[in-house]
Amino acid sequence: MDLSVMDGDSTATAARGAGFPTLPGDDPDWWRSAVIYQIYPRSFADGNGDGVGDLAGVRQHLPYLADLGVDALWFTPWYASPLADGGYDVADYRRIHPAFGDLAEAEALIRDALALGIRTIVDVVPNHVSDRHRWFQEALAAGPGSPERERFWFRRGLGPDGDRMPTGWRSNFSGDTWTRTTNPDGTPGEWYLHLFSPQQPDLNWNHPDVRREHEDILRFWFDRGVAGVRIDSAALLVKDPSLPEVPEEPAPGAHPTQDRDELHDIYRAWRALADGYPGARVLVGELWLPDIERFAAYLRPDELHTAFNFDFLARPWDARELRASIDETLRAHAPVHAPSTWVLSNHDVTRAVTRYGREDSSFAFATKRKGTPTDPELGRRRARAAALLTAALPGSLYIYQGDELGLPEVEDLPDELREDPMHERSGGIDPGRDGCRVPLPWRGTAAPFGFSPDGASAPPWLPQPAEWAGLTVQAQQSDPSSMLWLYRQALRIRRAEPGLGDGSLQWLDAPDGVLAFARGPVFTSVTNLSAAPVPLPEHQAILLSSSPLVGGLLPPDSTAWLRTHARPAGHLTT
Repeated sequence: MDLSVMDGDSTATAARGAGFPTLPGDDPDWWRSAVIYQIYPRSFADGNGDGVGDLAGVRQHLPYLADLGVDALWFTPWYASPLADGGYDVADYRRIHPAFGDLAEAEALIRDALALGIRTIVDVVPNHVSDRHRWFQEALAAGPGSPERERFWFRRGLGPDGDRMPTGWRSNFSGDTWTRTTNPDGTPGEWYLHLFSPQQPDLNWNHPDVRREHEDILRFWFDRGVAGVRIDSAALLVKDPSLPEVPEEPAPGAHPTQDRDELHDIYRAWRALADGYPGARVLVGELWLPDIERFAAYLRPDELHTAFNFDFLARPWDARELRASIDETLRAHAPVHAPSTWVLSNHDVTRAVTRYGREDSSFAFATKRKGTPTDPELGRRRARAAALLTAALPGSLYIYQGDELGLPEVEDLPDELREDPMHERSGGIDPGRDGCRVPLPWRGTAAPFGFSPDGASAPPWLPQPAEWAGLTVQAQQSDPSSMLWLYRQALRIRRAEPGLGDGSLQWLDAPDGVLAFARGPVFTSVTNLSAAPVPLPEHQAILLSSSPLVGGLLPPDSTAWLRTHARPAGHLTT
């Protein structure tokens, strides 16, 4: 398929979306407490045996997801794309990448999931498109000063020959943010902006075509029954048209490419569009913002419904750090009445089992290095404790595929198989994100571990470690000590307990290094991040524990959920 000539002329099917089902008695607030499972389509399950995950593979495993207890699926981009950045370089939003299936299969998947009570959330990538997108190809052909180029950020270079980049901005993928074009006669041309890779030219959100097109994309997928959209790089869309350099300490809203105040008008328009559909069609922002107050401003009642809380994910395994993150997050969300979100990892981040086993268990893209040592057992124990801690916090919960199996980061991938541009653009220092994208193990004792059908000749697109034989769904599903069993029980209890999900949290007095809080009058969560076992508060029963008790004490790096006696409010500290 020639992705360079896709014209998006798939809208003829849109009328079919009018009759798409919604859940019976659909709860308009479902998203406030939802458990949302992230699917990276290339790596979830391969239905046709070509070594690449696809929508057929997801449909085959929908009963597994229903049994796990999730409320919604979030798919990273499944659209037509050259896959220069794992699908975040979109060539056509109205077509499915042929390796994953087609539009009819996506529609069937949405219906099949709804039949099991599971909603679908799709990814949109509004900051940029693929360099193979029709618009960008037209802009290259049209030349300087053309209307086609106004949809992007084409500029003449600095210096008498225009041979210097228009700005010194640095890329989120390391390296430069401008690439120079070549004119038809072979001479150097204008430069175009790309905050990510050169294959991802940034769109100009001051242009009405860009705004109209993305509103049409939302309608296209809402018409097909999706329950929401996750907005990639949601704080980057709008740029200062004067293209100033980045100040050393930008004032709020004054960064030339991030968190600009004009963004809020865009999301108000999207919210009005989403609210025009039956049920709750949610807008979920990917917002990496250090200022929690600026972060919360995107969650006002007429803007985004929720946003990813990366602050918690990035903190080290330390009681003071995690409590500070919880307190700051809940405090920032309270004035806008938005639920918090909690997540331990995703397709961009070192998996929790590996990260929590390191001396520095925090996360930052800038500190990723090859060869960082980790303690797998320590990481697994902490990841189990963290799973229960996050599942007990107020708001919604995101689970990245494979975290429920306790999969570690695969750090010994051969360099020639790595596809993530972060690895190449860092000169090989950053291992990239492929290590958390290795295909899932489902069954059996040897690769491909049921990822592909029996007898498939093509190997998985990334190799699976041999030691994953003990981490397959088949190996874990009847083992009460497994990570999968822990997740299934946790989500079952979370759904049954009236105090869990959205709501309030009340801290309890606890020793140093211990996080203890109540959710409602009879549920308590205790996480021991100290170096010594600790006694549990008075309780009627232990609902679930991430580690066995030792002499009646909760060991280090463990979480327990307790059924407690109803207590007067004065017993609790806030």
